[in-house]
This record gives sequence, structure tokens and C-alpha cells, in this order.
Amino acid sequence: MSTRFLRYFFEPRSIAVIGASEKTHSMGGLVIGNLTESQFPGTIWAVNPKGYASVHGRTCVRHVADLPEVPDLAVICSPVDTVPQLIEQLGRFGVRAAMVLSGGAYLDDAERDGGSIRERMLAAARRSGIRVLGPECMGMIVPGRRLNASYASQPIKRGRVAYLGQSGMLGNAMIDWAAGRGIGFSHLVTLGDSVDVMLPDLIDYINQYSPCQAMLLHLERIHDAQHFMTALRDTSRNRLVLAIKSGRTPQSDLAAVAPTPGVANRDVIIDAALSRAGVVRVDDSDALFDALETLTRMKPLRGDRLAIVANGLGPALLAIDKLVSAGGRLADFTAETREALTAGEFDLSLPGRNPVDLGGHATPERFVEALEIVAADANTDAVLVVHAPTRLAPSRTTAQALVANRRRFKRNLLTSWMGLEEALSARHECNLAGIPTYISPEKAIKAFMHMVDYQRVQALLQETPPSLPFTTTPDIRTRCHRLIEEAKAGNRDRLTHRETAEVLAAYGIPAAPSRYIATPEEGAEAAAQLDGRMALKVVHDHNCVPFRYRSHPHKLSAGLLQDLESPEQVADGIRRLGDKVREKFPESRIHEYCLQSMQRGKHSMQLCAGITRDATFGPVIVFGIGGYKVNVLADRHVALPPLNMTLADELIQRTHAARLIHEHSRDPERDIDRLCQLLVKLSQMASDLPELRGLELNPLLLNRDGLVAVDFAMDLGRPARHAIMPYPEELREWVTLNDGMPVEIRPIRGEDAPLITSFHAQLSEESIRYRYFHNKADLTQRDLSRLAQINYDRQMAFIAEHQRDDGSKEMLGVVRVWNDPDNIRTEFSIIIRDDLHGHGLGRLLMEKMIRYCRGLGTLEMIGKIMIDNGPMRALMKQLGFTCRYNMEEQVVDAALRLNEPTSDWQRHRLENPRV
Repeated sequence: MSTRFLRYFFEPRSIAVIGASEKTHSMGGLVIGNLTESQFPGTIWAVNPKGYASVHGRTCVRHVADLPEVPDLAVICSPVDTVPQLIEQLGRFGVRAAMVLSGGAYLDDAERDGGSIRERMLAAARRSGIRVLGPECMGMIVPGRRLNASYASQPIKRGRVAYLGQSGMLGNAMIDWAAGRGIGFSHLVTLGDSVDVMLPDLIDYINQYSPCQAMLLHLERIHDAQHFMTALRDTSRNRLVLAIKSGRTPQSDLAAVAPTPGVANRDVIIDAALSRAGVVRVDDSDALFDALETLTRMKPLRGDRLAIVANGLGPALLAIDKLVSAGGRLADFTAETREALTAGEFDLSLPGRNPVDLGGHATPERFVEALEIVAADANTDAVLVVHAPTRLAPSRTTAQALVANRRRFKRNLLTSWMGLEEALSARHECNLAGIPTYISPEKAIKAFMHMVDYQRVQALLQETPPSLPFTTTPDIRTRCHRLIEEAKAGNRDRLTHRETAEVLAAYGIPAAPSRYIATPEEGAEAAAQLDGRMALKVVHDHNCVPFRYRSHPHKLSAGLLQDLESPEQVADGIRRLGDKVREKFPESRIHEYCLQSMQRGKHSMQLCAGITRDATFGPVIVFGIGGYKVNVLADRHVALPPLNMTLADELIQRTHAARLIHEHSRDPERDIDRLCQLLVKLSQMASDLPELRGLELNPLLLNRDGLVAVDFAMDLGRPARHAIMPYPEELREWVTLNDGMPVEIRPIRGEDAPLITSFHAQLSEESIRYRYFHNKADLTQRDLSRLAQINYDRQMAFIAEHQRDDGSKEMLGVVRVWNDPDNIRTEFSIIIRDDLHGHGLGRLLMEKMIRYCRGLGTLEMIGKIMIDNGPMRALMKQLGFTCRYNMEEQVVDAALRLNEPTSDWQRHRLENPRV
């Protein structure tokens, strides 16, 4: 997957439409018609084996080889069973891009001569390197380039919104919806069931080369979660991204993905992924445009507090119900606002309070006066106007009054003009003025909550988290890997209770003290050393697996006896449990018995935390209410690792468990912090142990003494691929500078924001100018987020860190690279603290980065150096860079070949970066 040759889809100079004719229902004829209607400036040919002289006025040839020259783009509309052979012919002819609009229900039916149609299409594409979009795609529409190579049913207005979807018919519907709302597109592409070009490829290309303001996504299935997440996270930092996902229920999910253990509905994982990527998810196609209208027309929110001004209490109460159920907050006016509203006798129902009911006799002038007071309130983040038409205040007249006075309102304004006839003109006035407007109060609230969600996910993207409470060491990882290797050597795909307890202990996760025994005699001896009531569990193959729940509450659980009081009862319990396992599960091997003191009292809360593995997104952190009945899954929330303390807190706050903690705990902040630390440790475990498939701590007890895992299970699988690449611990190393100073060189992490701030404050103006090409006195929160939180699969930053005598740490320098999506080029930057110039640190950092990029297979490292930066120019020459003066930009361009290209395309890309 890459952006290789995608330019030929988006910016073709010539197009060949294969399978075009002048028949009424010819898809190829529709494509040529749309190209002609859009006034495509390039050359258009038709290809049809029936030998027409022309099709819709365009030259037609019989075969691909008969074309007078190689087209940039081929659009295939022929019967789908001919497509593999056509792709083979196009590739041999030198065509770089092909769209397949044809489709059928039998694409995956295998044939004797080389597999299914889909497999043969992909094999043909790989032999020549041609990129293939489709089958079943609608085509490519780029209004700014007068390109409409699709079977779309109507022309498309030019705009600054890109739409990328996976359904051609939904794409057609989107065109009509957008036309009705006056929305234009910069790009519109549907992939269909594409075999080669995937959604992340298109996202990457548009993010790199398009000035679009927003991106709308329709998702059906996700193939490569890591590429998908990387592309989305990069894009959402630069523009608004909205997504709608079909397949939210098992009945509508056609991807046939295996269920995720411990998660009732996989859709919560999609939610977590999109939120982590800074994307706003909407529930339906109508809401997609409502959210787009709101987010592109309104200033960023400061919070989630909404004020409502209406000419009737009934509509306002409908809005409040929707607001509260969606998780929003009703603004609580300041004393000054309440006094002003009361003095002006604005509110007929709830004087001075929110919502403000102006009554049915309110004139447009009263609306403006009330809005000016409410929009100036310090506790309000946005104002919703809800209006029903009256004789004293017709909808259009009131809308005109709001538009004329909108500069007097200091907060974001949303409007809902209720009705269909008179209200239409009011909505039209607001649309022309750029004020978001909705047909009902409920739709307006939904749009407002999209704004709230957008601010939340963007804040998480730009969050600079506090320091991690825990980091692993090579010794910890070695101990855990040894346990896993021993299990695998014994042909086991799970750890025993005792082995899992050792893993938890290595990561500092408290577990209930346990004694592991094998016989009734050992059990009696161990019980004699414990005080109080005891619990006994048999550990066998069937109950070493995490996330196994029962539907029937009275069904025998997985071999547990509670409230045993004497050694004799323990010994008898071992016999009973062993007999029961041998009767119920004769094939299940008994490993041991676990004896614990009963964990009762202390007002403990039962929770569950752990790691599961999703078939698409890989490792997932789970948290919620504890228990072993399926109904507990309703509170199970998830997050993608790696987690920091901020992300862990965000996960916890989404659960019902968090509300119980806030209601019943004596110190909720302390308990939430303990849980955050636990989740960060689980996240680290998921990163350190790739063969860990699942880990469940259930019940996990939270009480005044802290956290304790009472029961737990862990199983193993093939090494996982994370959706978000975890912190690369293996790249840390320790070096000594020329003056003997010990320094650690390691990858940067989100928690390094304070180090970056302190480092920047110690730089001279000259050093800052050499790095940023202008004076940058202070770093904003957005700057810190971009510098500290990076995608490790596209970027890398190595910092040099020194530990002072008092134990505190300081940052001495940093080198960064930004890889293009195809790993052809990477651009570097480096900056060293002024007092350390001449100590060899710059060379150490550059050499480490060069080794790293060379190991990734990157072909070339490039950078720009200011002309007067003599020391850097000298270092580049020592490292083997080629330096050339760039007269246009007045800088020195430095380049170093890291690896040799292995294909013609790579050689071409080195010479032509945009190909």
C-alpha cells in the first residue's frame, strides 16, 4: 500500500475508457458523457472490440495496443470476467493507473486456472506495477481539474470537501444530498471492493497534495489498521475529518470478522479507533452533512455548555432532553446574566434561568436583545435559537434580524427554525449568512454535540500527558518472555494461574496472595497457615482462558469453592473439584489448585481490566464492571494501546464504573489515578509481549487499601500487530560524549513535553533560527503536541538526555525525520543546545538516525540548511551528504543516499517526487 502512481488517478492528462459504447445503458458511455460534460481538458479515447469508429464523438479503437499513445488513466467498464486480462494488457502497454467500474457477485469464486477474479486482478497488477482502483468503484471526480471519470448521475459543484467512500451507490446519494445543501467537493472517490488501492492510500495522497478543508469518510471494512490509523492521525491534525461506518451491528457487518473476546459489540472498537485518530464519527448520512455544516461554519468551542433561547418552553425542553441524553451540559448563567434577563423581563417561564423562554409574543427585536445578553455570558460556550413562527415574529423576519446583528453575539450561534413552509425562508437566510441552521431542535443538539466531540478528540490529539508512572526494564521483559517460551515449549497456548501471577508481579500489578497446591494433603497444610475463610479454585486448561462468560447465572462456574473454614474442608474441596473437572471436562488437564483468603469487606468494588485482541485492530485495552455474566459486557469500554495517563483517564471516565467511584469513594481522584496507572501498565505489557493474546483481571477489587487482582487468566497467540505502533524501547542506547558526559539517546515520547519546553528556553535566537528558519520564542500547546507525540511508523525523533546529580533529567539535543508514505524520502532536522556545540553530540544523533532510516529501507535522507549555518554544513559533508545551493529558497539542500532503489518506480520517484 502506498501513494505510488496515484497522481495518474487524480491528475490524468489522457484517459482511455474501455468498454464504452453509445448504447443507452452503457456504463462506459456514461463515463465519456460525464468527462465531456465536465469539459475534461485532456485526451479521451474509447476502447471497444466491436470496432466502432467513435463513441460520443471520441476516437474508438478495438484493443488497448491500438491506442495511439499510453494513457495516464484507464477506466474499465467491460464485463468483470475480462478484467484480469485487461489489467495484464494495460500493464504491458505501460499504463500506470486503472479504475475498474465493473463488478459482480462472483468475484471471489475460484477457478481452476489461477484463482478467483479478484486474485487474478491483483496478480496481474503486481506483475507490471499498475495501480488498480476497484472493482465496483464509482470512479474519480475532481471538479477543480474538470475531471469526472465516473457514472455519477449529476454534475458536482467545486468545493473544499473531499469525500472518500467504499460504496458507489452511497457516493451517488452523497452527490445529491450535497447538491441540495449547496456543498461542493474537491475530490469524490469510491473504492468499491478495491483489490489494490486502499482507503489509507487515498487519505495519504489527499492529505499531502490537496488544500481541502474537510474530509468525509464512509467506511465499510478496514484492511490494514496500522496504515489506516497512521493516515487518519496525520490527516486529522491538518483538517476536519468526519466518518460514518456501516456494519455497526453483527447483522450488517459483512466483513465476517471474528468476534473480539470480552467485547459484546466490535463497534465500540471502531469508536475508540476513530476517536483516537481525532475523527468525529456520525451515526447516519444526514448527520454527516449537519456535522460538516456546523464544524466548518463555527469557531472552536471552549467547552460543552449550551444556552437555549426560544419563543416557547415546549421546543426548548425537547432540546434540553436531547442535550442531556447526549452527554452535553446546560449552561448555568452567571449572576450578572440572570439579573439582566430578569430586569428586562425576557424570560416568561424561568426568569433568569436557562432556557430563556421569550414567549409567543416575542418580536425579532426581543430575540436580538436577549441573545446579546446570553451570548455575553461567561459560563456559556454556544447559544441555540429555537423559533416557531408567529404573527409577531415571522421566521424569515426574525432570521434577518439575527443575521443583521450577528456581530453583536460573542458566542457561536446555532438556529432551529421549526416548520416546513415559513421556516424554509428563514433557513435560507441563515445559510446565506453562514449561520448553522437545522430543521428541529434535536438535530441542532446533535450537531452541537458533534462540535463537542470534535473538540474532545482534537484535545486528546494535542494533549501532552503527565509523566508515566511505570517503565519496564530489559530484566522485566526477559522474565516474562521466559515464561511464555516455557509454555510454548510445553505445547500450551495459555499460562497457568501461577505463571500469570508472576507476569503481573513483574509489572507491579498487585494480585491477591495465593498458594498453589497439587494434592489434598498439600491443601490441608497450606490452609493451616491461613486465617479466616478461604477460597479454592481448580486451575485446568478450560479455565485458563480469559473472557469466558456464562449466560445462565446459576450454571456451575469454572471450578470455585468459597467460604472454606478448615484444612479438612480444603482437602475435601480439592477432591470434589478434581472429580468435577474429570467428569465435566475429561480432556482438560488439571495444572494446580489455587488457595486464597477470602477478599471480603472494605467496601470493595468489583471491576474488570485486561487486554484482548481484535482481528482488525490487534491488541485492545478493556475496562469496566467486573463479573462473569454476559450482562457485565454492557459496561465494557475499550481503548487502543499505547496508553498514557491522560488516555487511561479518558477510558475510565466513559464507564459506569467511573460514576460509581465518584459517587461512593472517599477519595475518587486517588482511586481513578490508581486505575490509570494499572491501565498504563497493561498497555506497556501489550507492547512488550507481542505473543500475549488475552489477559483478564476479573474480579479486580478496588477499595480503600488500593487495587488487588483476585482472579486472572492469560492466553497466547501469534505476535500481534498494533494499530498504533508502540514506543520502540529497543532503540534506547547509552553513549559517552567527548567530555565524558554519559548520555542516553532514545526515541521521544508524549510525556517529554516539559523536557522540550525547558530545552527550547535554553536555545539562542540563532539556534532557533537555524532550526525553524525564523525566530520562535515560545512553543504553543499545538507545537508541543506535534513535537512530542509522533507516529513511530512515519516519524522518528531521537533525543539526547542527561541525568543530573539530583536525579532530574535534561534534554541536550534532538534529531527528527519525517518519512513520506512510500518510504522513498525522509526529511531530517537537528538542533543541539548551544553550550554543547563541539562535543560530538550532533554527529552521534545524526549517525543513529542514519542507521535507523537505512534499516527501514528508506532510499534517501534530505534536509535544508541555512547558508550561514557553517557548522551544520561541515557536519553534513563529513557524514557524506551531497550539498547544493538552492537559489530559489536561498538555502542549502543536503541529500544522502541510504539505500539503492529496487524498482523502476522507486528510481522514477527519486527523480519525480509527486509521481
